[in-house]
Amino acid sequence: MGVQHTTIDGNEAAARVAHRVSEVIAIYPITPASPMGELADAWSQQGRPNLWGVVPEVIEMQSEGGAAGAVHGALQAGALATTFTASQGLLLMLPNLYKIAGELTAGVIHVAARSVATHALSIFGDHSDVMAARPTGMAMLASASVQEAQDLALVAHAATLRTRVPFLHFFDGFRTSHEVARIALVDDTTIRAMIDDRAVADHRLRGLNPNRPVLRGTAQNPDVFFQAREAANPYHAAVSGIVGEEFDRFAELTGRRYGLFDYTGAPDAERVMVLMGSGAGAATEAVNKAVAAGEKVGLVTVRLYRPFDTAAFDAALPSTVRHVAVLDRTKEPGAVGEPLYADVVAALVERRGADAPHVVGGRYGLSSKEFTPAMALTVLDELAADAPRNHFTVGIVDDVSGTSLSVDETRWTEPDDVTRAVFFGLGSDGTVGANKNSVKIIGEHTGRYAQGYFVYDSKKSGSMTVSHLRFGPEPIRSTYLIREADFVACH
Repeated sequence: MGVQHTTIDGNEAAARVAHRVSEVIAIYPITPASPMGELADAWSQQGRPNLWGVVPEVIEMQSEGGAAGAVHGALQAGALATTFTASQGLLLMLPNLYKIAGELTAGVIHVAARSVATHALSIFGDHSDVMAARPTGMAMLASASVQEAQDLALVAHAATLRTRVPFLHFFDGFRTSHEVARIALVDDTTIRAMIDDRAVADHRLRGLNPNRPVLRGTAQNPDVFFQAREAANPYHAAVSGIVGEEFDRFAELTGRRYGLFDYTGAPDAERVMVLMGSGAGAATEAVNKAVAAGEKVGLVTVRLYRPFDTAAFDAALPSTVRHVAVLDRTKEPGAVGEPLYADVVAALVERRGADAPHVVGGRYGLSSKEFTPAMALTVLDELAADAPRNHFTVGIVDDVSGTSLSVDETRWTEPDDVTRAVFFGLGSDGTVGANKNSVKIIGEHTGRYAQGYFVYDSKKSGSMTVSHLRFGPEPIRSTYLIREADFVACH
C-alpha cells in the first residue's frame, strides 16, 4: 500500500497523533491551540478509538492550570495523557510542568506557540510562551511545518515513554497551526512501530496503586533536596541520544529523516544562520538561492531545543564557519541576548573555545510578523560585513532604537512552477472556508501539492481576511505571504 496523503492544518496534524496514542486528554480552549482540543473532543464523541482500541476520555477543565493538573494526575495513575495550549495558557501550566518533569513522568504537551501579552495582548505567533518553559525540565521539540507537526508529535510521544522525561512539542501559532497543506500521513502501522509496548507497560507499572504504595510529592529540606535534584541528570543526559534513535527509526519507517539539528547549505559555508520553527521555510529558500549563486552560506534548523546537545550542534556546523547569526522569535528585555542566541554562544565556546566563530543575534517575527527569504538574505549579507551588527531586528523599521536591518523585498521572486492566488474577503463571508475547500480538493484529488494560509484580524467577524493559496508539483515550504500573485480576487 502506498503512502496516503491528506490536506490538513498543523493543529489537526498534531492532534491526530496525540489522540491515537492517548487515553486521557484534558483541554481548555485558547487561540491558536483551540482546534486541537476541539478535534480531540469531537473524535472521542464519535467513538474514534486510540491505538489500543479504547476511546480516549476528553475532559474540559475550568482553566489551563486545571488541564495541566488533570494531566499530571492521569500520568501519576499510569495513564497516557496529553493536553494542548498556548501563550498565557502555557504559563498557567508551568507549576504542574515543573512537577511532571521533576517526577520523571512520561507525557506530551502540544503547544501552538503564541505571543505572551506584554504592553498589549496579541493572539498571534512567536516563541515567547515556550521560552518561559525552558527551566521546567521538559524536553522541547520544535516543528517547522505542517508535515513536521505530525511527524515530530509522534517522535515526542515515542521518546517520552523511553526517556521518562516529559516533552513539550511546539510549532508556530497560525503560521503552522492554521496553515493547510498536503502531507503524507503516518498510518497505524507506523505509529505502532514507534510506540514501544514495553515502555508503555513500564509507564503503567509506575502508576500509583494502593496495592503497591510508594511515597511521592514530599517536602524535602536542605539536607537532601539538592542531591535529589541532581539525581535526575542521567535521565536528561540520555534524551538527545534517544530522540536521535527515534528519528532514525522514523526515517526507516517513512523515508522522512530529521536530526537534532538539520543543516542546509554549502558544505564549506562561512556564514550560517540558526533558527527554529516555521521561519526555517523562508530561510531554506534564501540559502538555496544564495548557494546556487556561489555563496558559501548555510542554515541550521533546531529541532530538539531542550536538552540542547552542544556536541550535536557543533557537529551540524561546517568546520569552515566564521560567522553565525542566531535568530530568535522572542524578546527578553534586559538579557545579554535572547535564549537561542545565548545557547549557541555557550555551546560554541564550550566546544571550540578560542576557535569559535563570531556569533551575532537578532529578533524576527514577533506576533506573526512576516519573515521572508529577502529578510534571510539580508541577515546573511550582514554577516559578510566587516563588523556585523549584534542584537538587530529584521522585518520592522525600528525608528526608536535603530536596531533594524534594511530589507529590499524586490530581490526575491518565487519559483515559476508554483501557482499563486490571493483572495480578499470579510470575516464570516465564506471566503476562507471556500478557499480551505479549494486547497483540500487540489491537494487530495490532483496529485499536486497545495498550501493555504489565511490572514485574519483579531476582530475576526466582519474584518478583512486574506487567503494565500499556492499549488505546485513539489512540497511547498514557502512560509510567508504571497507578494506576486497569478490570480487576485476581491469578494
